[in-house]
Amino acid sequence: MERRHFLQQALFTGAALSVSKIGLSAIMPGSDFPVVRIPEAQRKFKSKAVEQTIAQVKKNIGNKEIAWLFENCFPNTLDTTVDFEIIDGKPDTYVITGDIDAMWLRDSSAQVWPYLPLTKDDKDLQQMIRGVIHRQAKFIILDPYANAFYKDLNKVSEWKHTDITTMKPGIHERKWEIDSLCYPIRLAHGYWKETGDTSAFDAEFVEAMHLIIKTFTEQQRFDGKGPYSFQRTTAWATDGVPMAGYGYPARPNGLICSMFRPSDDATVFPYLIPSNFFALTSLKQLQEMGKSIAAMKSLVAPAAALATSVERALNTYATFKHDTYGTMYAFETNGFGSVNLMDDANIPSLLSLPYLGAMKQSDPIYQNTRRYVLSPDNPFFFKGKFGEGIGGPHIGLDMIWPMSIVMRGLTSSNDSEIKWCIETLQKTHGGTGFMHESYHKDDPTNFTRKWFAWSNTIFGEFILKTYHKKPALLS
Repeated sequence: MERRHFLQQALFTGAALSVSKIGLSAIMPGSDFPVVRIPEAQRKFKSKAVEQTIAQVKKNIGNKEIAWLFENCFPNTLDTTVDFEIIDGKPDTYVITGDIDAMWLRDSSAQVWPYLPLTKDDKDLQQMIRGVIHRQAKFIILDPYANAFYKDLNKVSEWKHTDITTMKPGIHERKWEIDSLCYPIRLAHGYWKETGDTSAFDAEFVEAMHLIIKTFTEQQRFDGKGPYSFQRTTAWATDGVPMAGYGYPARPNGLICSMFRPSDDATVFPYLIPSNFFALTSLKQLQEMGKSIAAMKSLVAPAAALATSVERALNTYATFKHDTYGTMYAFETNGFGSVNLMDDANIPSLLSLPYLGAMKQSDPIYQNTRRYVLSPDNPFFFKGKFGEGIGGPHIGLDMIWPMSIVMRGLTSSNDSEIKWCIETLQKTHGGTGFMHESYHKDDPTNFTRKWFAWSNTIFGEFILKTYHKKPALLS
């Protein structure tokens, strides 16, 4: 089943079954917090550095409920989603999203990202992440237009009868999303920066990176619509691509077309601005790696040429003059002058651009955009009895994504705002001890996806960053 269909009734394998019966009143500071983390004997992957970090945070922060949430959420990817082994002499790591047995290039990268700073003290953890890089390269070579894959490369997709596209065995879903190819670059670059290890960047990896550049170039559509199209027989409008599967028209201008957003929802206009910024950042990271790593030298020139083209187009077409907020970034555009003004909780989003390294948090256009996306003028900004935050079409109206509250905190320099984000997350886990995909603005026990590892792990990243930089906010 697709991600949107995993509602609250979905089983969270590995968590104590009684957790769904725990009321909010039972999870209060000073009370005993139930054990909801999967038992040690059942954990998929164990890291001494992660366990030491959990123990340190639990010991030193005053907010015991946040400490309990951190203990549950931060290791959730390792505990429940990682399948690690050695294949053909190389580490290989298959990472599911949680309640769907498939590996998204985006989710898997984001799920292991917060562990990178701990790899210096844990070689097993380092090898596990190197295995993710190897597995992602294999998937990209199989099909750079796919967003999610199976471990068994002979497995046939459950969407084979509904999707009109070129679906190969081993592919779970074939929704073309720019960010799917950016995230593996971000992970590889971050891994290299943290460890100095270049052993993951073998011939297969370099082949995958060249294929990324080729795919991005095809989707600039200077030479026609390109080889990708997608249609689905479905009642969900956001699951299909109009105009025979190629999307609504876009005037070629250097931006890269994306038929889907990181939410796996179809775009309205093909030029998805947050994803194009992410692509530009990723191409610059490829250049940096290619200049320092001999095996990647062949990537420097094509990555630089494409980056120049995308950057020029972003400088010309990414902004919109708003009557209230001034010059800000559009969410989507088409090159004909049309813009879609909104933001979505999924990352890359407009809110997340500094987090992804696309620009400084102090950038004035970003600040204007931030004020817009965190206001009622954003059609997917919801405010209720239990906080406020960004959602999106994927789940529907009035459903706030905790990920957007986490991202608000990660991109803020304001202590009061960061503390508000922590407090809001603390009171909206629905009595489960874990983060979820979304919750109703007036009822945090009405949530989607009990087992969504990305949301759990990025919450842990936020708490750990606060612990290191602003520990007083966790008292």
